[in-house]
This record gives sequence, structure tokens and C-alpha cells, in this order.
Amino acid sequence: MKKTSVKATLVISLLWAALATTSAAAFAAVGTIESVQVPAWLDRGGLTVPAAPGIELQAGDTLRTGKGSRLLLKLSEGSIVKLGENAQFTIESAERKNKVYQAALSVLNGAFRFTTQVATKLQPREVQVKVARNITIGIRGTDLWGRGREDKDIVCLIEGKIDVTGNDNKTQKLDQPLQFFRSTRTAAPEPVALLEMKQLQVWAAETELTPGKAAAGNGNWKVMISSFASQEARQAASRQLRAAGYPAETSGEKMLLIAHLNGEAEGKELADRLAAEFGFADVKVVK
Repeated sequence: MKKTSVKATLVISLLWAALATTSAAAFAAVGTIESVQVPAWLDRGGLTVPAAPGIELQAGDTLRTGKGSRLLLKLSEGSIVKLGENAQFTIESAERKNKVYQAALSVLNGAFRFTTQVATKLQPREVQVKVARNITIGIRGTDLWGRGREDKDIVCLIEGKIDVTGNDNKTQKLDQPLQFFRSTRTAAPEPVALLEMKQLQVWAAETELTPGKAAAGNGNWKVMISSFASQEARQAASRQLRAAGYPAETSGEKMLLIAHLNGEAEGKELADRLAAEFGFADVKVVK
């Protein structure tokens, strides 16, 4: 029984490693996870791993964030995608065809921000973002914020131009900063209107990393969890953490670590959270 348990653990670990690998040998990478405010998950081919900095993304990938979570992704053509808490984002397709970057993205739920970086604004692109079940956005190089949720879907133009198609199949052009489009699930879209800057600032905060919260990117801080009674106990804790959206790695025979945290404050917040949520007795923040 013990041998079977260890074998099953090894198989699961290998599946996680295969899914999370950054080589993406069989598929072209269409983006990269840059920063994660845990917990968050990556779904690919029927498997799920915690979202972690450095994982290369493929067409068909779905990213999910939990309560209080954030994700920052960089697409291969240079645009940045930010996701807020309780979001679900899918890269339906992404490829370069005749020197034009073409992509179809889907935000089933939650807040997001799509920003074309200055250095790549002139690059030809045709990007469509479907927000929940109501809004389809045509993007050619811009900065916008949107949110899909049960009662109402919203998109706000920050800079550039976008075409927006609502659930009435009518397309409108947004070409002025702070124009926003809103639609419900049960009625035709509302007329395009102008948003106050202070409201945009409130919305935009929903997709930004929260200072002092457990965020990982390219930092040097890490949380160490130790004092497990056995290697089997450590493996069980690893499975529990990873299923909950925390990218735990093994360290030695009886330790786990969550690395690349952005600072000491982020590490302390995560350590306190893990101790409270999972009952770990020996959790330390180290650099």
C-alpha cells in the first residue's frame, strides 16, 4: 500500500512537471506568466497546476485566479494582460499569419486589462477578446480595461481605438479615452458613455498587484515549510498546496518552498496565510 502511494505521488509529480515545463517542445509558446499573486491555476489538456512565474503559455490554456489573486501575463507579440481575482481567461488561439499577429482571447469571468506596449504599437495585430457572453472587442493596439460577471459586462477604453460588438450583434467604435460600453445578460447594451477618471482608477486597481500581498515574479524571497514528520507527509502537503493554487516545490527530503516572492512583506503575508489556512507549524521567510 505504501509503495502504491509513493508511485502515485511520483506519477502526479511527473504530470505536473510536464504541464508546467517552460520548454513547450510540442507547441509554440504564445506568452509567459510574469507575476502571480497567489492562489491561481493553469489548466491545460485536462490537467491543472498552480500558475507560477516563468511558465510558457500555449494556445488552449486557461488561467484562473482565486480570491484576492492577480495574474500578469505577457503575450508573445508584446502585449500585457492583467487579471483580477476570481477570473477565468482562455487563450483560444494565437499565431502570426502573413506578419500579422492574430489571437482570440476569452474572459469568462472577472476583471482584466489588455495593454499594448509602446515598443510594439505599430506591429500589425488582429486580436479579439470575448467578455463573458455579451461583448466582443476588436483590438489593433490599445489599452483597455474590462470585466465580466453575472449581472453586467463592461469594457472601458483607456487609450487607442477598439470595436465593440454587444449581444445585439451591433458593432460600435470606441475612439476616445474613458469611453465605456456596458451590457447585461438580459437586455440590449447601454449607449456608449464617458467614465470619470476616479471611477477608472477604482476599476483599474482590481487588476493591479496588491502591495504587501503574496506576489511572486522575479524576487529573491521565499517561504520555507519544514518539520514534516516524513517524506510522505511532505508529499501530501505538496499535493494539498498545489491543488489550492500555491506553487510549492520540494527542497530536500522534508521541506517545501514557494520561491521568487517579490519582497519580505509578501513572504510574511504568505507565511502567515499558510500557517493559518493549512496549520503548518514551521514556516519561515528567507532570502
